[in-house]
Amino acid sequence: MPAEVPALDGVLSAHEVRATARTIVAAQEPSGAIPWVSGGHSDVWNHVEAAMALLAAGEVAAAERAYAWVPTVQRDDGSVPLKVVGSTVDDASGETNMSAYLAVGVWHHWLLRRDHAFVRRMWPTVRRGLDFVVSMQMPWGGIAWSQEWHDGAPATVNEEALLAASSSIHHALRAGLALAELLDQPQPEWELAGGRLAHAVRDHEDLFLDKAHFSMDWYYPVLGGVLTGPAAQRRLAERWDTFVEPGLGIRCVSRNPWVTGAETCELVLALEAAGEREGARRLLSDMQHLRRDDGSYWTGYVFPDRAHWPDEQTTFTAAAVILAVDALSLTTPGAGIMRAAAMGPSWAPELPEIGLECGCASVDGLERSRVT
Repeated sequence: MPAEVPALDGVLSAHEVRATARTIVAAQEPSGAIPWVSGGHSDVWNHVEAAMALLAAGEVAAAERAYAWVPTVQRDDGSVPLKVVGSTVDDASGETNMSAYLAVGVWHHWLLRRDHAFVRRMWPTVRRGLDFVVSMQMPWGGIAWSQEWHDGAPATVNEEALLAASSSIHHALRAGLALAELLDQPQPEWELAGGRLAHAVRDHEDLFLDKAHFSMDWYYPVLGGVLTGPAAQRRLAERWDTFVEPGLGIRCVSRNPWVTGAETCELVLALEAAGEREGARRLLSDMQHLRRDDGSYWTGYVFPDRAHWPDEQTTFTAAAVILAVDALSLTTPGAGIMRAAAMGPSWAPELPEIGLECGCASVDGLERSRVT
């Protein structure tokens, strides 16, 4: 358990962060799954983010129940279904970013708990997931965003790449390589894939599906660790006025007058990773208008109507708040999970840039499903 729960003077106290964590625990199902809302569907990406937040807030037992759920929904090829409701698969699609993200959660757990047994237990699931993801890399470096499933078997590969999803996968590959080093199980194919993927995100954004109206495509190359330092700062400055609503947070979609808490907190994490801590703190403070008395958070706010929408409080929003508070307060050993330095001493943020002519053994995302 961390020595103390994250807190940020003038924004959220440790007591308030604990209350937010309890709202996530309250939604957790007996299986360990953490759905978006109580009784709703679960997906592995948002589920792992919630587990990370629970661990940071000291809810160790709930976090480890959450991690134990992931291997139960992973398929033999390493993919996971997009949506699970209770014990039923509601959408069998195998999105690559969903399959990758467990690596980030397991590395975060290691940073906080230094539990070798946990890492060894989760490693086979991490390895299968990242092997699946790497198999979906396209010749130009992007990762195909999903594979459809029909009649219980993998079918059509959607041979298009999403910038946000590929950026998140880059982060997961970093975490996977750190875990591989910890366990002395080198994965050179992941390192190669990560280098090619970073090159594609940095230099060939035009080859990804055009989702520029989503804020996630704006900040995810920074959040996923592809862009760092001055390049990250330039990226975040470029569309600041397009997405940021002063005093409220950021728009999920540029053309809609709707600010969302999770995206705002993810931008907070990206800003912190880029060294822009003052702007990050201001945004985290701004989005607190979404907080309810019990510590839960509305998903978003339509500002012309002065109305919360949709009528729900989501676990992924609560989780993003906790992780943002930890990043800015530097409370737990996992506070820097979005920074390259947190991935271990041997991680090279700028892997060799392998050109588009390089071949690939692929057979063929993170526009998180809530915004596609």
